[in-house]
Amino acid sequence: MTGRRRSRTRSLPALPRPAGRALLPAGALVACAALAAGCGVVPGATGGSGDDPVTVMTWAPENTATTNKPGMPAMARAYARWVNAGGGINGRKLNVLTCNDGNDSVTAAKCARRAAKEDVVAVVGSYSQYSDSFFPPLEGAGIPYIGGYGVTNTEFTRALSYPVNGGRPALLAGLGRQLAAQCGPVTLVRPDTIAGDELPALLDAGLRAGGHEAAHDQRAAADATEYSGQADQALRQSSADPARKGCVVPALGERTGIFMDSFRRARENHPAVRTAAVLDSVDQSVVDASGGKSGPYEGAYVTGWYPVTSDPRWEGMKKVIKEQAFGDNRINPEDAGVQTTWIAYTVLRAVLEEIGDGEVSAHTVRRTLNRGLTVDTGGLTPPLRWRTSDLLASSGFARLVNADVTQQVVRQGRLVPVAKGFTDMAKTLEDADTD
Repeated sequence: MTGRRRSRTRSLPALPRPAGRALLPAGALVACAALAAGCGVVPGATGGSGDDPVTVMTWAPENTATTNKPGMPAMARAYARWVNAGGGINGRKLNVLTCNDGNDSVTAAKCARRAAKEDVVAVVGSYSQYSDSFFPPLEGAGIPYIGGYGVTNTEFTRALSYPVNGGRPALLAGLGRQLAAQCGPVTLVRPDTIAGDELPALLDAGLRAGGHEAAHDQRAAADATEYSGQADQALRQSSADPARKGCVVPALGERTGIFMDSFRRARENHPAVRTAAVLDSVDQSVVDASGGKSGPYEGAYVTGWYPVTSDPRWEGMKKVIKEQAFGDNRINPEDAGVQTTWIAYTVLRAVLEEIGDGEVSAHTVRRTLNRGLTVDTGGLTPPLRWRTSDLLASSGFARLVNADVTQQVVRQGRLVPVAKGFTDMAKTLEDADTD
């Protein structure tokens, strides 16, 4: 892509500047100046006007016994080095505060209170399962939450949330659409929790849209250490029709890998059954870690938010990782969390470019987003915009603006696309019975 270069960012890729200064490409992503670790203090790092530095925060769980996303804050630090090496944005350096939410509701709230105390202008590209804990402190301080991972439905209902993907709702509906044409009986294995109760309606909405019957709803303990019984039951249900190859959909979050260990052993007696998964629990890094083409995901259908990692649209992100990550093996470009952080900082850069030399604060960041700024992510998502008219309010996910998904399959250990472009799941989500 070609475009006009700003003298202050001469070493950065050229940024297209369409009318109204609204669109920015994925290759133009930024982040903030790196801190050593944790939620540190940056003297004088409040967002202001002129050449004042701007502070944001990125958080994710690290070094816990369950889900860990250390690549997300590490990616933010790498972006910080990259953008600041080019002079910042509009002459402003960016500072990043990072926080480990510890997969704990109390700690997640502490991270949010620290963000308020340090006057961050936004929380960007972050992951936490505890949105009910961190949103109240952010909202009390008026701090926008840009590009959360989409792990909770709350991220699609709060007024200060600006999601960049469709989260699990879009993934499950999209997976149902994909499986409708590929599978016989479908079994959903999901947590026996209140959150798990929301999943069948989303998958079934996609199945129905493709003319398929509803999935078998199989509940499982959310904290089990093995799932041999559940795997055997799911395989028996999905192999009930010998004329049609069935599919099993594990949707157990961080426990999906444990289920798949049991599934691999049990499937020896049910070779006709295939697996299917959503990208919040299975991405290329998970496929690699589980054995690649000899692992349990070989042949699995996968629905994702973004193009596969081999797509050339990710080259800008990969270049920044290569140049600025300094061998940091926490940053895996095939991890959906790292990719979400990249896209979230694309949004941040677009906001700061739009503000220009004016005051940068949590208020002006929100105002810029609410006034209809359109962000071009270089084709990694559809153009993103959070005007009221763009929100999918009738679906029960009032902040959802991007319901597009990609359809993929694991072949020879690699995620490859099975359809060109994106599939828009907005209408399917509107029709889903999630009450």
